[in-house]
Amino acid sequence: MGGAAAENILITSAARKAPLVRAMQAAARRVVPGAAVIAGDVDAQAPARYAADGFWHMPPLAESTPEALCEGCLARGIGSVLPTRDGELAFWAEAKPLFAEAGIDVIVSAPDSVARCLDKLAFARIGAERGLPFIPAALEIDALDAGAFVVKERFGAGSRNIGLGLDRAAARAHARALQAPLFQPFVAGVEISIDAWMDRHGAPAGLVLRRRDRVVGGESQITTTFRDAALEAAAHEVFRALQLNGPAVMQAIVLPEGGLRIIECNCRFGGASTASIAAGLELLGWSLAERHAPGTPPLFRRAEGELRQVRLPQDVIIHDPDL
Repeated sequence: MGGAAAENILITSAARKAPLVRAMQAAARRVVPGAAVIAGDVDAQAPARYAADGFWHMPPLAESTPEALCEGCLARGIGSVLPTRDGELAFWAEAKPLFAEAGIDVIVSAPDSVARCLDKLAFARIGAERGLPFIPAALEIDALDAGAFVVKERFGAGSRNIGLGLDRAAARAHARALQAPLFQPFVAGVEISIDAWMDRHGAPAGLVLRRRDRVVGGESQITTTFRDAALEAAAHEVFRALQLNGPAVMQAIVLPEGGLRIIECNCRFGGASTASIAAGLELLGWSLAERHAPGTPPLFRRAEGELRQVRLPQDVIIHDPDL
């Protein structure tokens, strides 16, 4: 596990995110040659460990402290941390100043910005207050005037136990099975993802639109990039208003008559965001450059044409005489 002191890169909650590990390795080769990419996870057998340059069997956040994790990073020569799971973003956002004092950059947005994205009701209210094209949300179904509804958990992954296109009675029944139900009007159209990267001032350096052609477990298994100047301009305005830093991915609906309706935003690297890297959006390289080449403005060179990404399982054979 080589790399100069305080240059290695930690990917937390690495789980099965081998494509993200490889994308970070490619970014590191360009920006921080010699740095090791370390997969971290509470699961000692997290599959991504076999794609990384090193592995850290990390304690659950509930059983550790920012100070202890910071010491663990310093002991491993880690200078950058990329949190990847919604449930840990608030922890790392609050701990970011402490890590910064130790010379470690945590690639995460400010606590207030993270909180707005994790709370789907607060997210919808921000859209209403600022006149942005967000789909409204309410804790009570009677607050919404719609013929069909979406019912989801207010916090956490939006696709978990979601009910789509339900009438009022079915929506109420579905809500009884959720911990913190949230109601939204059902909006017909094409669901897309929008990847973007924001600098430390919340300014988007670029974004890529992707159709979600096949979705499994809330993530795009097949996704295709496309261009639309009006949609890109609208998404750019939304990302700027959210005041995020680093990679983020929004889910949105393209209406049949045109126009955008924003569903939610994950202020982290998305499951299929490697497609946007292939399209020229340096989601990871720019984050590393903010630490290692400050003052160098990111330059978005979008790839010619469009691309389709198909996410498939891949076998990895390891030859190890100690096995």
